[in-house]
Amino acid sequence: MNIADIISYVDGVLLSPCANLDTNIKGGFSGDLMSDVLASIQSESLLITGLSNPQVVRTALIADVRLIIFARGKKPSQDTINLAVAEQLPIVTSKLGLYEISARLAYHGLPSCEIPMDRPFDLA
Repeated sequence: MNIADIISYVDGVLLSPCANLDTNIKGGFSGDLMSDVLASIQSESLLITGLSNPQVVRTALIADVRLIIFARGKKPSQDTINLAVAEQLPIVTSKLGLYEISARLAYHGLPSCEIPMDRPFDLA
């Protein structure tokens, strides 16, 4: 699923104008604990969160997240937007809550990209 479709499905507003709207997103993850994001998200996915500080962008970059959606109408600070733009990481805000955003994207076929916590880590 591409970013343009995702924005449409979640009634989103793009906050980073340099975004490539044709970028393919493999799946989604919802959460507010950045430690959970680092431990549980698969690469090339999107992050749906209620947090809107620069740490979210930094965590997303480490985790190879391709899109951040800020839920509940959260608008990140200009510093957060500037960081996302500088790193070419698309960010979107949506008035919908985490549950509704997740439900809409799942309905349209976007799978979960959450790694089960009971799966052993591959240390090889």
